[in-house]
Amino acid sequence: MTNRDDMTLTSSGFYVSQEAPIRSENPIPTPSAPAPDILRCAYMELVVTDLEASRNFYVEVLGLTVTEEDDESVYLRSLEEFIHHNLVLRKGPVAAVAAFSYRVRTPEDLDKAVAFYTELGCRVERRTEGWTKGIGESVRVEDPLGFPYEFFHDVEHVERLAWRYDLYTPGALVRLDHFNQVTPDVPRAVGFMQDLGFRVTEDIQDEAGTVYAAWMRRKPTVHDTAMTGGDGPRMHHVAFSTHEKHNILAICDKLGALRMSDAIERGPGRHGVSNAFYLYLRDPDGHRVEIYTQDYYTGDPDNPVVTWDVHDNQRRDWWGNPVVPSWYTEASLVLDLDGNPKEVVARTDDSEMAVTIGADGFSYTRMGDEEKGFKLGNTL
Repeated sequence: MTNRDDMTLTSSGFYVSQEAPIRSENPIPTPSAPAPDILRCAYMELVVTDLEASRNFYVEVLGLTVTEEDDESVYLRSLEEFIHHNLVLRKGPVAAVAAFSYRVRTPEDLDKAVAFYTELGCRVERRTEGWTKGIGESVRVEDPLGFPYEFFHDVEHVERLAWRYDLYTPGALVRLDHFNQVTPDVPRAVGFMQDLGFRVTEDIQDEAGTVYAAWMRRKPTVHDTAMTGGDGPRMHHVAFSTHEKHNILAICDKLGALRMSDAIERGPGRHGVSNAFYLYLRDPDGHRVEIYTQDYYTGDPDNPVVTWDVHDNQRRDWWGNPVVPSWYTEASLVLDLDGNPKEVVARTDDSEMAVTIGADGFSYTRMGDEEKGFKLGNTL
C-alpha cells in the first residue's frame, strides 16, 4: 500500500520519496537473529536440458569466458570478474534455476545466514565443500518466498580479464548485474528482503496502492534483484552488463548475422525504471537473459526512492515501445534443494499486463488519452 502524500512528483514524471512507500498486509515475521551482510549478487546456477546448445549460446554468441567445464557443467564468467564464475550451466532434465547466489562479507556471515533462516523455519543446508567448483563453504536455503538462495564467502580467484582487450568482442559482457524474481505478493517480498538488508531503489504502483514490481539493491546500483509481480516463485531473468549501449547494438547485429534473431524477445531500448539501456534474449531453454548498461549510483544513505505509475507508458520503455506479452507471462521454474521444481502459486493482485496503459501496445498510450488511441494495437 502507498500514500502519495509522502511522495514528490518530479519534472520527469515519476514520484520520489526517502523510504519505499510499500507496506505488506501479510508480512513475513522479522527474525531476531541478525541478517548476513550481503555484498552483491554473485552467480546463478541454471539447469539446462542441452548443455552443448547452451554453451554455444553463452560462449560463442554472448562471449562469456569458460573458467572450466566437464560433461555435466560449464562454469562461466564475465570479463571483469575475479571469482571463479558468474554463471553455472548444469545439465538436467528440467530447465530451471537451482540457486540465486550471493557473496557475503565474512565467513561468519554464513553462521548468521543459518540462524536467520532457521528462525524462520526455512530449510537450510550447509556444505563445507560448497555446491559448485571454485566456491568454498556455502549455505543454501529455501527462503520464505519459495526461492533457492545461496550464501558464500570463500572463493577461488581467477584472472580478471579486464585488461585483455584482445579477448573483447564488440558486445563484451563485463559484469553480472542483477537477478529478477517473479513472486505473487510483491509487498510481502519487499518486506522480507528489507529484513535481509536490501533497500528499494524504484517501484511501480497504482493509485489504489497495488505494487506491481520493486527494485532492490545491496551494491550501490539500481538493483541486485527485483521482485516482479506474477505467478511464482519463478526466475524472470538474469542480467549481465556491458560498458556502453553500442555493445548491445553489436549483439543484435551479431544475432541477425547468425540468423538467430528469434533469440531477441524485447528491445533494444531504454528503460524508464533504472534509466538503463536494455536487451532481452531467450536462451535455448527459454531462460531469459538481459543485457544491461548505464544505470545510476544509489549508494548514499538518503538516495531517493523512485515510484512509477503503472499507467505511465514510459516506465518499462522510456520511448513508449510495446512490451511483448511473453515478457509479462513467461519465466523459469526454480528448484528446491532436492532438485524438484517448486510449485507455482498464482498472483491474486492485479496483473501489470492487464491494467497497463501504453507500453503493452494494446491499450491507450496514456490514461484518458483517446485522441491518439492505440500506439501499436490498431495497426495489427
